[in-house]
Amino acid sequence: MANGNNVTELIFTGLFQDPEVQKVCFVLFLPVYVATVLGNGLIVVAVSISKSLHSPMYFFLSSLSLVEICYSSTIVPKFITDLLAKIKTISLKGCLTQIFFSHFFGVVEVILLVVMAYDRYVAICKPLHYMNIMSHRVCHMLVASSWLGGLIHSIIQILITIPLPFCGPNVIDHYFCDLQPLFKLACTDTFMEGVVVMAISGLISVISLFFLVSSYAIILISLRNHSAEGRRKALSTCASHITVVILFFGPGTFIYMRPSSTFTEDKLVSVFYTVITPMLNPIVYTLRNTEMKNAIRMFGIKMFGQWRAHNKVKNMSGF
Repeated sequence: MANGNNVTELIFTGLFQDPEVQKVCFVLFLPVYVATVLGNGLIVVAVSISKSLHSPMYFFLSSLSLVEICYSSTIVPKFITDLLAKIKTISLKGCLTQIFFSHFFGVVEVILLVVMAYDRYVAICKPLHYMNIMSHRVCHMLVASSWLGGLIHSIIQILITIPLPFCGPNVIDHYFCDLQPLFKLACTDTFMEGVVVMAISGLISVISLFFLVSSYAIILISLRNHSAEGRRKALSTCASHITVVILFFGPGTFIYMRPSSTFTEDKLVSVFYTVITPMLNPIVYTLRNTEMKNAIRMFGIKMFGQWRAHNKVKNMSGF
């Protein structure tokens, strides 16, 4: 950390200033976060224990759900507790830690979405070679690569930020730590740092969108040679993927691929991709997926049966 730092603690302005509005937000967002953890956690567990879901597509979906839990937990718990606090503070080191992990899990999710698009491309366009191409080893390598890509990205972002001197003021016009709001507090010109951050984020987004659009375009073209039933199944699966891609890239592009002049809109858009989107993903992926719904239903029946058996034994031992 640079020697010019006099700031050790930062203060968030929060999403809204009105205490009553903040209490309403607490009541709204707490169930959303709980639903995010439970919904994505249920997918992870269902894929792990259900034999019918032991395929590359569900392995990637499980990995995505795990990342959603991690990403949401990096930001939302602090945000929710701050809604009830008069003064919303975070240490400078804590702020840098939050930036590191939010960007880490965010880029892991981007790469996983590209991997999932590639998986659907191979499954639909090269069905006879699918199991050879998407082998167990390849799937694990692709997921590991996504985590490595996120790690490299976050290290670069933090290495850009750490040398900056922070000598005051210490008020961040946001409800969580991010690079652009933090750059505003630096006691030096951060124009170049802002350009580099936008360039990196823009490059990742453009490359990822290129592969995503290319994959789905090729898939849609190849579906002309499939049967009506085959097209229906393929389009149903791809529709879920495309919906999640739009939910993730839409707000992210608004935040990270444009110059930032005011953070009012940024904060409202950030709520969508940090709080809402992680909750919607399990709904999107399970709503039209019969195998996933059946697996979750069987898991629920199994857990309910175990609970009843446990209570029965407990009641019998009480006599």
